[in-house]
Amino acid sequence: MPRKLAAVLLAVAFAAGCAAEPGFTATLTDPVNVDLSWPDDDPDVAGRIVEYTTDPHGEYTILQFVPPRQTTYRHPDLMPETRFYYRIRPFYGAASEAVTVSGPSASGSGPAVSLRTGGQAAAPAAFRAEPAAEEMVRFSWADRSSDEDGFLVEIKKPGAPDFVPIEMSDPGTTSAGLASMPGEEGASYRLRAFYYGPASPVLDRTTGKG
Repeated sequence: MPRKLAAVLLAVAFAAGCAAEPGFTATLTDPVNVDLSWPDDDPDVAGRIVEYTTDPHGEYTILQFVPPRQTTYRHPDLMPETRFYYRIRPFYGAASEAVTVSGPSASGSGPAVSLRTGGQAAAPAAFRAEPAAEEMVRFSWADRSSDEDGFLVEIKKPGAPDFVPIEMSDPGTTSAGLASMPGEEGASYRLRAFYYGPASPVLDRTTGKG
């Protein structure tokens, strides 16, 4: 299964809710590059989703899931003379214990509880990473949350400071597959059940002639 984070389309309308993001800015640093920035002002956030569209009434495309302390993102090499619309959304949730490929599965059991109120009791249980054909890694887990918006497979490569999301699965799913990439040998993985926070206001910038 290919990695979906950079290309998956979200059919969630802007009217689903917006919240003030006081320091959210979009700067056209040269004719075809836009730099986004926002404050690190939410100690509970698990990360943020950077999204864009060229149609303010259409679907948004995910540019990246960024870790909680990251506060900038560059959207590079854009189509000239085009208006781009940007927003960011925080996401929250509970993560499983970390595992390695072919290592023991994560622990945990119990009935499904609300991700918004259940805390770590809503984290996925029995998370496991196993090698599969064609240099794939297969993940499986038990869903313990009753109201997630989806699941994020997160990776921590050897020497990396923290986990970062690399794959998104739909709510209610209990398995996923991912192609193994160079440099991921010996990596640790964990799975986060997550839900979206309200979107920021939309900012737009029009690129130059290139």
